[in-house]
Amino acid sequence: VIEDAAALTAAGRQPHLVAVQVGENPASKIYTNMQKKSCEAAGIAYDLLELDDAISQDDLLAEVQKLNDDAGVHGIILQMPVPPQVDARVVQVTIAPEKDIEGMHPENMGRLFYGGGVVSPCTAAAAVALLKHTETDLAGKEAVVIGHSEIVGKPIAMMLLESLRESPTVRVCHVATKNLALHTRDADIVFVAAGVSQAIWRGYNKKKKAGEDVAVPSLAPLISGDMLKEGAIVIDVAINRIPKGFDEDGMPVKNEKGKNAMKTVGDVDFEAAKEKVGAITPVPGGVGPVTVAMLLKNTIACTKALA
Repeated sequence: VIEDAAALTAAGRQPHLVAVQVGENPASKIYTNMQKKSCEAAGIAYDLLELDDAISQDDLLAEVQKLNDDAGVHGIILQMPVPPQVDARVVQVTIAPEKDIEGMHPENMGRLFYGGGVVSPCTAAAAVALLKHTETDLAGKEAVVIGHSEIVGKPIAMMLLESLRESPTVRVCHVATKNLALHTRDADIVFVAAGVSQAIWRGYNKKKKAGEDVAVPSLAPLISGDMLKEGAIVIDVAINRIPKGFDEDGMPVKNEKGKNAMKTVGDVDFEAAKEKVGAITPVPGGVGPVTVAMLLKNTIACTKALA
């Protein structure tokens, strides 16, 4: 990325990424700061377009169209979440596909079915890149993808099936899958992108705040060590932000600052799995950094395609 950015800049076309943020969000701010730092390190120009959280959808779409029409902008990303009056899908469809560095435009998603296009969804691309860095011979391998979202699960499956002769056999599992272990125990490769424990925590917290009498849920990892095949490759995409524990009243235990003591974990029991599998990504610090790298790689690809 650094070499390509330098070459493009020397030719008078420095790659330029613009992030669109509607309103203030602490988590989004952390991500945009990471984007800016990474872009600066790679030689990519970066701007953050901060818009009022009361902006109408029509006005937001007009701002996006200005970026589409600006020849000096090569990549556009919409920061999530957006306020309730904004339909994120409508905005993402409005971003010009040739500047859609997240690969979320229907045109770019559709190209995955034909062997890929200029860009692919960043997180899915990161997960597959990690796999191919670890294992180059995928032909005939058994791969299981847990999660069928549009931004991770489905794109991963399509990217794995890209080669006519060297693809693994791919199974996609999800919340309605019965006996998940039946699939994972046979898998040479397991991608996990479900975010189950965080979903359970949020559901419990919502009911608790509403005054409902609910039992403390189990926030155990979705994938335990005994659900994995010896020597398997595990790519844990999920990022679950959950309490470290609960007190006798069913509330999260507090840290030294009096706030909920939280931890970040994936969907896999990492400690148990690492003793058994051939390779596994940690959470945090696994797929996340590579996703940022793919965002930059996509910015370079879009800049080249727009030349």
